[in-house]
Amino acid sequence: VQLQASGGGLVQAGGSLRLSCSASGSIFSINAMGWYRQTPGKQRELVASIYRDGDTRYGDSVKGRFTISRDNSKNAVYLQMNSLKPEDTAVYYCKAVHHADPWTPGYDYWGQGTLVTVSS
Repeated sequence: VQLQASGGGLVQAGGSLRLSCSASGSIFSINAMGWYRQTPGKQRELVASIYRDGDTRYGDSVKGRFTISRDNSKNAVYLQMNSLKPEDTAVYYCKAVHHADPWTPGYDYWGQGTLVTVSS
């Protein structure tokens, strides 16, 4: 399973960006998909996650500003980021939890990361 993320870039504070991530390869079933972010010297943190049934989770710092969605038919996940702040600057990684069969626990796959820079 390979994940390809796109959509990062430079934006001014208060602006918006939309990240996309698509999974490809030998896919049986993807349950959770999500976005994480990381800055130098810090641990990777959850931004948002979404399950196959549409249930979502958000990190406290992005609630009300970011929206995660997915297209199960395309094995894709999206992150709409509004009202961006300089502290949102980070490398954003997408993750997919893939199940090779109904009996095997999920395995985490990560995308390559896409840089989001928010200028003040």
